[in-house]
Amino acid sequence: MDKKDHCCSTHLIDGDGTFNVAGLDNFVKEVKLAACGLSYAIVAIMGPQSSGKSTLLNHLFGTNFREMDALRGRSQTTKGIWMAQCVGIEPCTIVMDLEGTDGRERGEDDTTFEKQSALFALAVSDIVLINMWCHDIGREQAANKPLLKTVFQVMMRLFSPRKTTLMFVIRDKTKTPLENLEPVLREDIQKIWDAVPKPQAHKETPLSEFFNVEVVALNSFEEKEELFMEQVASLRQRFFHSVTPGGLAGDRRGVVPASGFSFSAQQIWQVIKENKDLDLPAHKVMVATVRCEEIANEKFLSFTENEEWRLLEDIVQSQSVPGFGKKLTSILENCLSEYDAEATYFDEGVRSSKRKQLEEKLLQLVQPTYQSMLGHIRSGTLDRFKEAFDIALNGGKAFAVAARDCTEHFMSQFDEATTDADIGHANWDSSKVREKLRRDIDGYVASVRAAKLSELTTMFETKLSEALAAPVEALLDGASDDTWPAIRELLHRETERAVSGFSSALSGYEIDDVTKDKMLSRLEDYARGVVEAKAKEEAGRVLIRMKDRFTMLFSHDSDSIPRIWTGKEDIRAITKTARSASLKLLSVMAAVRLDDDGDSIENTLSVALVDPKSAATTSRSISGDPLASSTWEEIPSSKTLLTPVQCKSLWRQFKNETEYTVSQAISAQEASKRSNNWLPPPWAIVALVVLGFNEFMTLLRNPLYLAVIFVAFLLMKALWVQLDITGEFRNGALPGLLSLSTKFLPTVMNLLRKLAEEGQRPANADPQQNPPIPANSLPGNNTHGYSGMSSTGSSEVTSSENGTEYSSPPANRKSH
Repeated sequence: MDKKDHCCSTHLIDGDGTFNVAGLDNFVKEVKLAACGLSYAIVAIMGPQSSGKSTLLNHLFGTNFREMDALRGRSQTTKGIWMAQCVGIEPCTIVMDLEGTDGRERGEDDTTFEKQSALFALAVSDIVLINMWCHDIGREQAANKPLLKTVFQVMMRLFSPRKTTLMFVIRDKTKTPLENLEPVLREDIQKIWDAVPKPQAHKETPLSEFFNVEVVALNSFEEKEELFMEQVASLRQRFFHSVTPGGLAGDRRGVVPASGFSFSAQQIWQVIKENKDLDLPAHKVMVATVRCEEIANEKFLSFTENEEWRLLEDIVQSQSVPGFGKKLTSILENCLSEYDAEATYFDEGVRSSKRKQLEEKLLQLVQPTYQSMLGHIRSGTLDRFKEAFDIALNGGKAFAVAARDCTEHFMSQFDEATTDADIGHANWDSSKVREKLRRDIDGYVASVRAAKLSELTTMFETKLSEALAAPVEALLDGASDDTWPAIRELLHRETERAVSGFSSALSGYEIDDVTKDKMLSRLEDYARGVVEAKAKEEAGRVLIRMKDRFTMLFSHDSDSIPRIWTGKEDIRAITKTARSASLKLLSVMAAVRLDDDGDSIENTLSVALVDPKSAATTSRSISGDPLASSTWEEIPSSKTLLTPVQCKSLWRQFKNETEYTVSQAISAQEASKRSNNWLPPPWAIVALVVLGFNEFMTLLRNPLYLAVIFVAFLLMKALWVQLDITGEFRNGALPGLLSLSTKFLPTVMNLLRKLAEEGQRPANADPQQNPPIPANSLPGNNTHGYSGMSSTGSSEVTSSENGTEYSSPPANRKSH
């Protein structure tokens, strides 16, 4: 950043207190301040001489104030008050660099200009930076406390108060955390404010009505320049848009418009110059302040280097130290006793004040170690509690009793340990650590309780699932009018048993009645959920269940024996019965009926699906399809498993998939009728007897005809068996005729050829010794001779008489 090209500055007030009116007017014109209206901010910095104020401003705002050359020694650099425009910050921000206080150039007694410049800075600025060394916090002069006290009082007397931001900039920050330094500063400022005499109108007005106090800390510019620059860059961001509400200069009440700033500043300085009542503390008090501060700093440094303290601090970092409070109290008392011995001849008020400050600094130094000690005590107590609590539970002790006894015992141990660690001078309260330990113990007990209750709940839920799932599935599978009443009874019985056991198990936890009732209610809801979930699962398989039930009832008789379709069965009645049973299953699966409320689902389904004629009549009287809906009239949607539309679709699919079974049964019945009905009608038999009486008598008179007829019968029987006429006609008349037409001639030719071969064999010399022809002596055919044919014919007749289904052809039949 080129400061010379971009920064405009002027010497506003010289070292003699002369106000540079012309210079301010030129400055206002050059930076075009008059055009800013109320959107501008004034920042001032004050602090000890050679404390790095100008250096801070140059790096923070990009100004070009003259800085001290450390190589030439420490001396006054800024004289009077300088003013410059901040570079690159919006809105327009003006910064004032004040002459340092406590300068040797003005001498010990000449502090009038210091008071005047500080008062002027507070009067015209929105933000006042107070530069101070970190190691000087607590010192009266270094912290500018007497000066601030006087300025507060005079400012309230001279000017109407306005809200100003006081930003204390702690330079060369040490290892001491800012969180420990800030409370000391704020307390000192509040004490100054409380001690300042106020007008009657502001007797009870708090400091926050006039000032916003901010505290920031910066590392050493010379030793840690990079870190210093990073911190300054971060601080710079806070000055952007500082005049917006909530910003550092957010309170714009009583702000002078930018065009009148020059005249306003002149009048304020004139009033300050005429004031004569600004006095610093007396010389004696100042000497006592400085000397007691030096002694206190020496003793503080001596304490930090004390070997006993360092050893104690190191040990506490890793473990608890028995007798910690007594050891540390002894070290502190020795340090304070040495201070009292050296500061005994100084002003009592100053001596007591500095002793108190030293004691506060020492306690502030040892407090982190004390907190670490409390932390060790707390963590050790908690670990021992966990171990003892687990042992008590594993030993069978009731949960609530074990938790109560262990908690009381180990909280008592903690109180004894914290008493041993207390420091006599501190009067610190360990209640927060105790409360944290109690919260940790309660949290651990709660986590164990939650785990145990969860385990207990899971166990009873598992038992309920095992006791309900399989029986509910079996009851739904056997759907009948008693299905849901049986499920309700099962649910009530198992739930009552589980709730009773669960309630007994919860008694050892001493749970309040409301929570216990909720847990028992959740278990009951879980039981209902198991039944409902199982019902939904079974509803998803309802089509399969319906087909299985239909197949079982249709294909088996009342004794569960497979049906054989002989032609005597009423297939229509059997089909209607099986479908009605399947419809019953569908109606049972349509909704969850855990509440004993009646419904008309079965009637609706029966009328609409099984008895369509009745449904058509009903639909004419009641417009619309009763199943053309997504809800049942008496069933809420939450209890609906299958909507009417879904039931209708399932029934249609069910009928389509079971029609084939019915058609097969009808075909088998018809085939059985055909295979068992070979005799002509009775009238035909009577006609044959009457009309064929003469032929019958002719046969009786000529036995040769009987022999010819008998041989023809044998040939026809052989052809019957070879052609498997019964089997061919099993699939219908036309397919049978077509098949026989292709097989008839080859079968006859084969039969004649076999007979010719048998006739050409030479006769045996001893015909009586010839063995009988075997049943299968004709090679290459399945004609078994007379005996075989008789056997087959007998088998056919027997099967027909027993009413069996049309039998399969012999297993040893071979096609030609």
